[in-house]
Amino acid sequence: MTDDFYKTGHTRLKQKRAVAMGYNEREDSAPKIKAKGKGYTAEEIIKRAEENGIPVQEDPSLVALLSQLEINERIPESLYEVVAEVFAFIYYVDREKTDK
Repeated sequence: MTDDFYKTGHTRLKQKRAVAMGYNEREDSAPKIKAKGKGYTAEEIIKRAEENGIPVQEDPSLVALLSQLEINERIPESLYEVVAEVFAFIYYVDREKTDK
């Protein structure tokens, strides 16, 4: 059994995972990992994002890749395209909120 699962009786349940990214175009050459965690920590990351009006996008494959990085580590070039799609999603959601 990997650390992604815990046992409850005979049922295996997958723990929720979350990764928060940030990008400051003046200081950063690429987006960075700002927070990451699983289980309770993941739930707190998501809760705080929602409380602060930060869009949340579910992408288990991307979270699995980004979870391998350390806090404050830059996103590798191999993930630029998919991360750009996430930032485009955030821009779209923000734009929708502004237009209402």
